[in-house]
Amino acid sequence: CLSRFYPSSSHSQGAKLHSFAAASIAAVTMGSTAASCSDDNPLLDRRLLFPRYADVRVEQISPAMHSSIEKAKKELAAQEAQLEMKLQQGITPTYAELADSLEQIGNIVSRPWSTVGHLKSVKDSDALRAIHQELQPLVVTFSTGISQSQAYYRGWSALRANPDAWIPLSNQQRRVAELELMGAELSGVGLEGEKKARFNEIQKILAQLSTKFSNNVLDATKAFKHRLVSDDEVHGLPPSALAMMASNARKHGDAEATAEKGPWVVTLDAPCYMAVMKYASSSALREHVYRAYLSRASEYGDGGDNAPVINEILELRAEKAALLGYSSHAEVSLAKKMATLESAHALMEDLRSKCYDAAVAEHEELEKFAGKKLELWDVAYYAERMKIERHSYDEETVRQYLSLDNVLSGLFGVISRLFDVTIVERSPQELHAQTWDDSVKMFEVQRGGQPCAYFYIDPYTRPGEKKGGAWMRGECDRSKALASPGQEVQLPVAHMVTNQSAPVTNSDGTVTPSLMLFREVETMFHECGHALQHMLTHVDEGHVSGINGVEWDAVEQPSQFMEYWAYDVPTLKGMARHWKTGESMPDELVDKIRAAKTFRAASMMLRQLKFSLTDLALHDASFVPKEGNKTIWDVDTEIGLKTSVMPSLANDRFLCGFAHIFAGGYAAGYYSYKWAEVLSADGFAAFEEAGLDNEAAVKQLGRRYRDTVLGLGGSRPAAEVFEAFRGRPPSADALLRHNDLLVPTQSKL
Repeated sequence: CLSRFYPSSSHSQGAKLHSFAAASIAAVTMGSTAASCSDDNPLLDRRLLFPRYADVRVEQISPAMHSSIEKAKKELAAQEAQLEMKLQQGITPTYAELADSLEQIGNIVSRPWSTVGHLKSVKDSDALRAIHQELQPLVVTFSTGISQSQAYYRGWSALRANPDAWIPLSNQQRRVAELELMGAELSGVGLEGEKKARFNEIQKILAQLSTKFSNNVLDATKAFKHRLVSDDEVHGLPPSALAMMASNARKHGDAEATAEKGPWVVTLDAPCYMAVMKYASSSALREHVYRAYLSRASEYGDGGDNAPVINEILELRAEKAALLGYSSHAEVSLAKKMATLESAHALMEDLRSKCYDAAVAEHEELEKFAGKKLELWDVAYYAERMKIERHSYDEETVRQYLSLDNVLSGLFGVISRLFDVTIVERSPQELHAQTWDDSVKMFEVQRGGQPCAYFYIDPYTRPGEKKGGAWMRGECDRSKALASPGQEVQLPVAHMVTNQSAPVTNSDGTVTPSLMLFREVETMFHECGHALQHMLTHVDEGHVSGINGVEWDAVEQPSQFMEYWAYDVPTLKGMARHWKTGESMPDELVDKIRAAKTFRAASMMLRQLKFSLTDLALHDASFVPKEGNKTIWDVDTEIGLKTSVMPSLANDRFLCGFAHIFAGGYAAGYYSYKWAEVLSADGFAAFEEAGLDNEAAVKQLGRRYRDTVLGLGGSRPAAEVFEAFRGRPPSADALLRHNDLLVPTQSKL
């Protein structure tokens, strides 16, 4: 999920249009938090709310998945037979016979597979990768089969066509039915014979290619190590970066490496890469690392080459769209979103036209500041120098006030203030739970003193076993259909995963805590916004509770909304305390952070628009991979001509690492970040209009946001949900104003 440097796929997980596809993304469970289990295989322990991550062994995965798939197939066949018998007798199936059984059957497979998928993201290994690759086609085949169930499709159609059965349904239940019908149609339920067989084969191949793409990026990132030995090479790098790189060196054989004397090892993991690009005085080092990053998983870099993978993915997506009767994958993608293809392009062009000239001016100003013509690897370095001079804003100074524990305290404080819930840290032992790494924290969300949700936080980078980026992932949904005996509803559980610097043990034995860059603070608030929508839902229909059923281009709304609160003065001052002295961040530094928010805002917006427009162009009917004279690189270059103020390198292979659209859920949907930014900015503007210093108004609006955007989830169309909070359709004015790009006219979605 995420409009930041690195992807957060899963958070961003977005809307679920079919119950099994839903369940396979967010594992749901049937049991309580009982600790003991007689099952030898922890993946088959169906009594636990929290998976037994620490107990899982690779050799247990295949038996668990084969057993689960066979069990689910039998239950599916039995339920389909009952539905067919009713339909033949002219009897309309009930909502519960359709919706609840789909959740329960899907859960049989999704629960263990979700655990396996999560471990692959955070604790990868060659053995785990191999078994995941082996089993994935079986899971996809089952998922496709349940999506294409004729019995369920006819059952949903009969329910909608029968006024006596349809009218008594709640709005939530009708929404579920409509989404199930749409999901089935987009899953090929209407296909027959060879077309159906080919569609299903494409589904399996695409899943395999997505995994291959991710593996190649992870391998390439893991493979790069650049050892530095002289002070000149590391000049300009702050102590925290040197400590991190010395720690890298110790992990790779330099047992005596120290932050002060080296040697130091540079990697392509986010904290290390960004430290080099922003702080390293050596242009040669910046160039080397920049080129290595942009060539990951390509013919120019380490890891398998993703270019052939991309071409095959694009070809298969286009073929799949044609089988469904659409002219392009972009049309398929937009069929289930708020935007139309035309309105998405219109918003992107409107924003591009308003920020391009400003971005050009920002670049000219930066070159004037640098006193030279800039190369691509110079931009971040001189922008950081310029920000320090203009705002006296030094990120390294700022992060001394932003330890992880303090940031979480501030984050949980604003959540309590706005949404009237309390977050309490719990040990895994208290919850009879397990984690996959000792650094993982667990929390309980309480409403009115009672638990209403739980979540994990996995904050630190672990090169080689944990994929890069940040994401929120639903572990189980709020659902009455999956409630344990004696319980009214199953409570939701979420994962928040980031990749910030871990605490560092110094050469003298002291420990420096995890200190966060402000953009990492924004990331944490962002992922928590996703988690809040997952956890604070009051919808009990699992198909549309939390993030389920939310249109993909609206799913980033609460996450981006929460980012604004990282800049809120009471929140920022409350969480920013020096990790050594405990002193509060000085008011002047708080002011500088807030002032720096719009520093080079036009350039940042233009960069996101390049990704969005490239994504749409690659998935447009006018582009056919490997046919004619146009390549994926040509498309990238063409879009760059109108969205970049500097030409790309001739061997720029950023697309080979663009996991959002080739290994995530953002294919022909990356524009969603900007679309949702309009919603989130306009939503925050309601608080600005009421007065951020008006505590009563802030609390009142916070409760309304909780009960609408967070509470309603996918139970109503996103446009209706927004209007329920704001009282009108969204306007782009607030987004433009927040970026100092507002013009007199008003843009509406």
